[in-house]
Amino acid sequence: MEQKEQRKPLGKLVKWLLVIAGSLSLGLGILGIILPVLPTTPFLLLSAACYVRGSARLYRWLLSTKHLGNYIRAWREKKGIALGLKISIISLMLITIAITVIFFINALWLRILLGVIALLVTYHILRLPTYRRGRNADNKTPAVERDSA
Repeated sequence: MEQKEQRKPLGKLVKWLLVIAGSLSLGLGILGIILPVLPTTPFLLLSAACYVRGSARLYRWLLSTKHLGNYIRAWREKKGIALGLKISIISLMLITIAITVIFFINALWLRILLGVIALLVTYHILRLPTYRRGRNADNKTPAVERDSA
């Protein structure tokens, strides 16, 4: 019979550091919703990981929020990002970078750098697991279809 690993209780200082790290990560995740080259999901997942060990109350709050909790639950339960969300993220990022490169940047090296960043972020997002919401055969309960990116 396999024994579960007993976790040593964390001290107050470690819990406070986890809450601070989780809150900073949450702030970066929220900025990632607005800024196209800053990822959202990894920062929200890091926040959840910090909060689950540092503060059960903050962890429950994070999962209960309408939009942020959806990111975490989708990743935790379905191990992926919704197809529509991937399309939105990539589209918004490419449009923002294209507008920046065309209208605001004159230096060729900076235009190339932004193009490379856009390609790398797009590649990263496309490599993440994708899921689509669908229906089961009985057409009553939603099902999740997993796609490879």
